[in-house]
Amino acid sequence: MAFRINHIHLKAADPRKSADWWVKAFNLKVESDAVRPFGDRFIRCKSEDGGMTVNISGPRNSDKNMPRGNSGVHFGLEHFGFDTTNMEADIKRLEGLGAKLLEGPIVNPAGGPRIAFIACPDDVRVELIEVKA
Repeated sequence: MAFRINHIHLKAADPRKSADWWVKAFNLKVESDAVRPFGDRFIRCKSEDGGMTVNISGPRNSDKNMPRGNSGVHFGLEHFGFDTTNMEADIKRLEGLGAKLLEGPIVNPAGGPRIAFIACPDDVRVELIEVKA
């Protein structure tokens, strides 16, 4: 069986506010918004091209004392990336929406892509990748 990534799941104190940010920032489309039997608000979004599902939910009834996210470099799932065709414009636009530039833009050697890391709401770390043709 060939494996493919099914979805990304983000936890947020306010899932609707977070989903609204991701919709504005990366053109996600909200597909559903419901409270599950676990007690959490669960919002399912799709990427603009339909290729990736991004789920955003609040804490379940049983989730107590959840630690904050960490947009710094760390072990575990550290970040996920979005392609960009205009690094500077997207950094400026995302900062205007409340993201914080953490690192970059960085020029990779040997013609590799330029990259930058930003902190998004709920301390989610995102990489922007600009590949030059």
